[in-house]
Amino acid sequence: MRTTNPEQSLKIGLVSISDRASAGVYQDQGIPALQDWLAAALSTPWQVETRLIADDRALIEQTLVELVDQQRCDLVLTTGGTGPARRDVTPEATLAVATKEMPGFGEQMRQISLQFVPTAILSRQVAVIRESADHAALILNLPGQPKAIKETLEGLKDADGKQKVSGIFAAVPYCIDLIGGPYIETNEALCKAFRPKSAIRPTVAANPLP
Repeated sequence: MRTTNPEQSLKIGLVSISDRASAGVYQDQGIPALQDWLAAALSTPWQVETRLIADDRALIEQTLVELVDQQRCDLVLTTGGTGPARRDVTPEATLAVATKEMPGFGEQMRQISLQFVPTAILSRQVAVIRESADHAALILNLPGQPKAIKETLEGLKDADGKQKVSGIFAAVPYCIDLIGGPYIETNEALCKAFRPKSAIRPTVAANPLP
């Protein structure tokens, strides 16, 4: 296990995968939805790299490798291309660049979505870690619709605001800790990051990156 660098800044890659949006047929909604949610959920300063690409397996693989290996992203979130249609190849591309699979994320994503639609069982989202000798990143496939992105990341709350089903992002900061990435803190009113007590650090006020 790598040691987390407390001075390291968080870098996130966002990849929207859509033939029509990448061709300009309609405006992409995935990246804006992800940016809005992250801006509200993260109290840690972060940088972002965005990519809007077509449903092409080789291109998806190339983009994921570039974001992790060259851009040095700690977390990469993809949106789109995870259904059963022939052009939906995001999971295959993600697995092709992986060092380790993290199946629990996909299981929880489908569990959340099944609270809303029975067709959630058609979703094939996966999560993986890609690592080299000196860097590692968590890559997560998310749904394509903004509402589903929010639900998947944030989870479900009851009428009193109590967490009913945990969103997947609650586990992301500790996962990033374990692979040697920066320490991530969140807005607990929106998404409380879970860590064992031994892994929790004193809260430090964060200033936005220039």
